[in-house]
Parts: sequence; C-alpha cells; structure tokens
Amino acid sequence: MTRKPDRSVEKIARRAERMKAARDNPGPSPLRGIGTFGMIGWSIAVPTVGGALLGLWLDRVAPQDFSWTLALILGGVSIGAMIAWAWVNKEGSEK
Repeated sequence: MTRKPDRSVEKIARRAERMKAARDNPGPSPLRGIGTFGMIGWSIAVPTVGGALLGLWLDRVAPQDFSWTLALILGGVSIGAMIAWAWVNKEGSEK
C-alpha cells in the first residue's frame, strides 16, 4: 500500500515563508511616512535654530555691516536641506 505524500507540511512551509517575507518587507505604512516627515523637519529645524542663536550672539559680540543672524539662518537652512536630501536618498536606496 502506497501512502500519499502529506500536503500539510508543504502548506505550513509555504505559509511560514509568506509570513517571513511579510515581516522582512513590510510595505508602505502611514506611520512610517509621518516619521519620515518628522525626521526631515528636525534635520532642517535644528541647524536653522542653531544658526539663529549663534547669529544673535555674534551680532552682540562682533557687530558687522551685515546681520550675522540672517546669514546664519540661511546657512542653517542650507545645511539642513542638504542633510534632509542625503537622508531621503539613503532611505530611498534601501528599498
């Protein structure tokens, strides 16, 4: 008498593979998008505020014909934009 191969083992193995694939590659998530926006916001805000504070201090300590505050705010925004751009490119290449 020949026995038929047990298909339940194959079904369990396929299901386990699907579950592992879903866990390893979680698809897009709204929370992940919010986290990305938060990271981009902080990467721009921190250098901008830091530049503003440093500029205010320099305006008092070393006054010039130009405003240190405005110059360093623009510098902080520029640096923050470069950081955000690099971070978005890194995140995009991981997918």
